[in-house]
Amino acid sequence: MSRVAVVGAGSWGTAVAAIVADNAPTMLWARRAALAENIDAEHENPDYLPHIRLPDSLHATGDLGVVCSGADVVVFAVPSHGLRAVLADAKPHVAPGAAIVSLAKGIEQGTLRRMTEVIAEELSDHDASRIGVLTGPNLAREVAAGQPTASVVAVPDPAVADELQQVFFAPTLRVYTNPDVVGCEMAGALKNVLAIGAGIADGLGYGDNTKAALITRGLAELARLGVALGGEPLTFAGLAGMGDLIATCASPQSRNRHVGYELGRGRALDEVVSEMNMVAEGVKTTAAVMELAERHAVEMPLAAFVGRVLYEGARPADLVPELMLRAAKPELHGMVGGTKTAP
Repeated sequence: MSRVAVVGAGSWGTAVAAIVADNAPTMLWARRAALAENIDAEHENPDYLPHIRLPDSLHATGDLGVVCSGADVVVFAVPSHGLRAVLADAKPHVAPGAAIVSLAKGIEQGTLRRMTEVIAEELSDHDASRIGVLTGPNLAREVAAGQPTASVVAVPDPAVADELQQVFFAPTLRVYTNPDVVGCEMAGALKNVLAIGAGIADGLGYGDNTKAALITRGLAELARLGVALGGEPLTFAGLAGMGDLIATCASPQSRNRHVGYELGRGRALDEVVSEMNMVAEGVKTTAAVMELAERHAVEMPLAAFVGRVLYEGARPADLVPELMLRAAKPELHGMVGGTKTAP
């Protein structure tokens, strides 16, 4: 039976470890030894998933070498800005033939690398066809609480994808396979940017019509850039694209939506972020998305709106008329498969 290592004991890493522990021997790594000891002894993660009982079979430690050594599957649940450093520490302990799965939904600043690209660079002796991503509409607390949902595991090697599908599959988590690693990763990263926009709309007091329009047009932006980078169009209509976008834009549990909501109410970004004990990936990812969009000549007005609020201190209410008064165009103009200009 596969032995699984989950590196990162945030809410999503812990939730995935709890699911996998029912399928295979699983160990969870926490950066702080005290948290690892608490999880191992009390079978609860009080910092990130309080009041959720974790399986007795799930063990945790603060020793990265112990977690990774001998693992057949290594799952990295580390925020995008910290992944490369953790990979460097883990490299001596990760078997060359292990399947590697990223849970992070972000883009590395500076390099503009996707997380599987960062993994392939740092674990350079690994077969890139065994490196993939697990993504979808998966709010950690709902998954950990056993609420039914679905996800996608994207790996280039179909045999590895089938094996990982069984590792992650659970009575309450239906897992599909998809060979489109680029599309699945880009969808996961880009939706966080749009979720900040959705939160801003909520914070400004706008209703369901606004939210529906924002999600729909946001999906068009997300897909345009994703396809320009090599993703498959249909991926963005599936769980990794539309599914994750809906969940992240609509749920009060979404960290990125929360950031946007508070910005829409007029609060300062630094103040909002300082109160959070988990990372809202979209805050950093937005800058990388805008750089990628410029590099590939893809217009992304909604993402640009979010960027101006985050980085330039623009007042959201002042930018809304500018968005609404963009030149009128047919709905399908600039959609996937068409031009790269924004509708």
